[in-house]
Amino acid sequence: MKQLKFCSFSTFFIVLIHVLVCLSASLVSTEGFDSLLELPHSGSNRTRSKSKRVIFVGDFGAKGDGFNDDTEISGTIVAPKDPDVWKGLNRRRWLYFNRVNHLTVQGGGTINGMGQEWWSRSCKINTTNAITFHKCKNLKVQNLRVVNSQQMHIAFTNCLRVVISNLKVIAPAESPNTDGIHISASRGVEVKNSIVGTGDDCISIVGNSSLIRIRNFACGPGHGISIGSLGKSNSSVRIHDIMVYGALISNTQNGVRIKTWQGGSGSATNIQFLDVLMKNVSNPIIIDQYYCDSPVPCANQTSAVKVENITFIHIKGTSATEEAIKFACSDDSPCEGLFLEDVQLVSHSGGIAKSFCWEAYGSSVGQVEPPPCFACSEGLIQQKAPSNLAFQSF
Repeated sequence: MKQLKFCSFSTFFIVLIHVLVCLSASLVSTEGFDSLLELPHSGSNRTRSKSKRVIFVGDFGAKGDGFNDDTEISGTIVAPKDPDVWKGLNRRRWLYFNRVNHLTVQGGGTINGMGQEWWSRSCKINTTNAITFHKCKNLKVQNLRVVNSQQMHIAFTNCLRVVISNLKVIAPAESPNTDGIHISASRGVEVKNSIVGTGDDCISIVGNSSLIRIRNFACGPGHGISIGSLGKSNSSVRIHDIMVYGALISNTQNGVRIKTWQGGSGSATNIQFLDVLMKNVSNPIIIDQYYCDSPVPCANQTSAVKVENITFIHIKGTSATEEAIKFACSDDSPCEGLFLEDVQLVSHSGGIAKSFCWEAYGSSVGQVEPPPCFACSEGLIQQKAPSNLAFQSF
């Protein structure tokens, strides 16, 4: 059994539980801070009050200086491997940070979700994320290793101004619904110098997010870098100003992807994918407006999330599928303003790579392989390569 160490200036408070983690004293001092660690005791049949299941570092004497919020993870945090010990607790939360301003989480440690038993059960019932940051502002998460999460590894919901760097997120390719980094309803997020390989999206961006920049990023295995899914259950969403700049994607089910459900509304606009290298990737470039992650066929619906002004520049590598470029857009709300420049995708097996287009309108410049298949329409404005996103003010 390992130890949980709470570091508070000159005094150390040591609690014997299942994890080893070093938390700065300031973790519990900020006004409005109600972050918590939910740590159920694996294998124990004793009756425990709810207060013993949720541990606040302030209960052990940690005090802050009122200015800095720094959490240092220098050891290994290990979750109980039996999902049944979560009974009576909020199954959506394990490590949870809520409404913290100017927080830095770092330290070079490892967070292990012990997700193997969770994966053997339905991933749609399992909703536990390893780490969640909710309504945090001016947040930094850096120099951490997160492995084998119960479901999503790191989730950012309703956050503002976030820098994520030097992360390594790892889970087996067959682990279900284990997105590496999930960004929802957040603005001003930068992900850089990180490696993610899981059983689902390396990065997923959903829910009214904007001003997202991803650079120097390695993805694989997994489902690629995804915008969406969007518009599920006839919902409305607005995603805009997303840039992926400099990525290596290898041995994934998708490369760079936009996926929307039929029946949704809103828009996904001003999205750029630049300087991406693909290695043995199925569907290297894909827009799928008929996405249906359901055990039964999805009903045909006319409304759709509007997808427009999407740019693909300097995308090169090998495709594991015959269709290296696929734009399957809505009949009633076609994709517009698609732009391709210097795209060179060849078959990994030596065959002929192809493009597929349905209700897709756009233009291309320079060499594009496989050749683009855009529909022609004089009434549509051709999309030009946009300038870099401005992140100075958000």
